[in-house]
Amino acid sequence: MDRIAFFRDLAIIIVCSKFFGLVAQKLKAPQVVGEIVAGLIIGPACLGIVGNSDYLSLLAEIGVVMLMFGAGLETNMRDLLKTGPKALLIACAGVFVPLVGGTLLYSCFYGFSAVGSEQFYRAVFIGTIMTATSVGITVQTLKEMGRLKSSTGTLITSAAIIDDIIGIIVLTFVIGLKNPESKPTDVVIHTLLFIAFSFCLGFLTYYIFKYIDKKYPHQRRIPILGLAVCMFMAFAAEEFFGIADITGAYVAGLILCSLKDSEYIARKVDINSYMIFGPVFFASIGLNTTFSGFTPSLLLFSIFFVLVALLTKIIGCGLTAKLMRYDFKSSLKVGVGMMTRGEVALIVAKKGLSEEMLDPKYFASVILLIIVSSILVPIILKLLYRGDKEDEPAQISAN
Repeated sequence: MDRIAFFRDLAIIIVCSKFFGLVAQKLKAPQVVGEIVAGLIIGPACLGIVGNSDYLSLLAEIGVVMLMFGAGLETNMRDLLKTGPKALLIACAGVFVPLVGGTLLYSCFYGFSAVGSEQFYRAVFIGTIMTATSVGITVQTLKEMGRLKSSTGTLITSAAIIDDIIGIIVLTFVIGLKNPESKPTDVVIHTLLFIAFSFCLGFLTYYIFKYIDKKYPHQRRIPILGLAVCMFMAFAAEEFFGIADITGAYVAGLILCSLKDSEYIARKVDINSYMIFGPVFFASIGLNTTFSGFTPSLLLFSIFFVLVALLTKIIGCGLTAKLMRYDFKSSLKVGVGMMTRGEVALIVAKKGLSEEMLDPKYFASVILLIIVSSILVPIILKLLYRGDKEDEPAQISAN
């Protein structure tokens, strides 16, 4: 695609995303659902008016980075520290149960194989794909409903971030088992180094911003510098530590969330995200979708792949929340909030293709999972939150 055609496609995406977002809103569904549907309709799956390109992929990447930065800015640090241990347990269950479920699913369809065989690694890799959680869609949905700062909203967001980190570690371990040249322990070390790096840089950055905020309160230089910190943290996370860029962006938001002007920064960032980057990100999910080459057997596998992927997140995360004495409805919110799959699942799947651990035909199953979860989760979350008080915290069962 040349750069002139890119502007045409961008105009189509913005208009269609806004139109279908408003339609979704009229139908009492979150706008994000309409934006994903817009990408499906104008993309290769339906009309084929717009195709995905490197330009659009880059804008989509910026979109999810800014979305996660905003989520970090709107996080209540006290609530995050309070839910941190719980989020870690939920994230671990949200990785383990789908990993086992996906491995068993593939084995049931194509036969159980001996540990260490090529077929066994393919089965484990299907499970690895299921471990990923896309926090971007859930965050946007919670933000639209005004629930991002609630106890369950904070718990879901922090658990999803930890989930992705654990998922990447699992991915490297699985590849390492097949490829002796890979060193899975390096990922653990890099993760710990990233945490130390974030703490040191965050401490320094926070006090610099606190000084600027006090001397120049409510001025545009503050969100501009904040956005620069976001982009640097996203770069540093992936470039130096092999951690997903969205994790770096979220950490940047956490660093600045306790400033007096944190809401001002979030509001300015949200303007850019709402107008262009956000719609491109959500529409790109639809643009990446094509259903050509689907055979009946592959379709059947894909249906079970989607069902197992969704149910194992609800079982793993929801049941863990219930065991921590959250009531049934709050536990279900956590389980459903962790169901979405997106960019991380695509990254894992593409890595599997490059390492020859995933047959290309199964990529369609991953796309189907992303589409179904991206549409279902916002709708179900909205139904679950209906009737709750605006800032109602997650209820702990008295039993």
